[in-house]
Amino acid sequence: MIINHHQRAFKEEAEKAKSPLGKRPDWLKVKLPTGENYSDVKNLMRNQNLHTVCEEARCPNIAECWNNRSATFMILGDTCTRTCGFCNIKSGLPTELDLNEPARVADSVKELGLKHVVITSVNRDELKDGGASIFREVVRLINVNSPNTTIEILIPDFKGDEESFEIIMQNPPDILNHNLETVPRLYHAVRPQAKYERSLNLIKWFKTKFLRTKSGIMVGIGEKTDEVLSLMQDLVNHGCDILTIGQYLQPTKLHLPVDRFVSPEEFRMYHDEGLKMGFKIVESSPLVRSSYHADKHASAIF
Repeated sequence: MIINHHQRAFKEEAEKAKSPLGKRPDWLKVKLPTGENYSDVKNLMRNQNLHTVCEEARCPNIAECWNNRSATFMILGDTCTRTCGFCNIKSGLPTELDLNEPARVADSVKELGLKHVVITSVNRDELKDGGASIFREVVRLINVNSPNTTIEILIPDFKGDEESFEIIMQNPPDILNHNLETVPRLYHAVRPQAKYERSLNLIKWFKTKFLRTKSGIMVGIGEKTDEVLSLMQDLVNHGCDILTIGQYLQPTKLHLPVDRFVSPEEFRMYHDEGLKMGFKIVESSPLVRSSYHADKHASAIF
């Protein structure tokens, strides 16, 4: 892959940044979550016995999003069957499947009056369909209760099972999101039970069904600049419309360490290069997470 002088400068900067990290730079500091809307959303989630990836993954944007009455619902419980090296969601063998969960999610979406909603989940590899039927029911009920709400689902890879993909398409979302998370060289540590090509092919499969597609990655976890640019081109080649790029932050000492703090200038470079490659939207800055500004993306792309 050809890298221009602009890109090479950031690559050299990244190599220099691998000295001891020290404290977080100012651009990674956020306010503690407070506010009336924040409290309302939190109380609603607790009353409905629902989980949010905002809390489980310790998202730095929780104050901004919840005060805008926006949240990413996490279905299929709070226990994941995979052991990703970056993720703060607990791993283990789930003990139950809550068939009433879709109705509670749909009720909450209606109560919050959301124009756009994001639904994600843990991995449930022990289920035959990976939980695809629960996604299908959540989308169906939201469409019934809140017909003007656009729906984005951030799905696991379902082990590449096309029968699970077909279940999703029985009640398709407006936007289909599946995160690559990192470059293929780092999958053994970051996503040990996932496969880079399998995730790319998932995005391509849903694009052939004429869905808007989206993916997200972290930087600062050990990747190199040219690897990020190569991944971005792979996503464009497989039909991805929207890309999110944010700084990896280590949730606990048991998780993979931060390799470097990526500068805002480098994030802007990824944004600019991504639009040149053909992405319709690129959200790239230090505090970006997969569902950050998802409502604005939906408004812009439809």
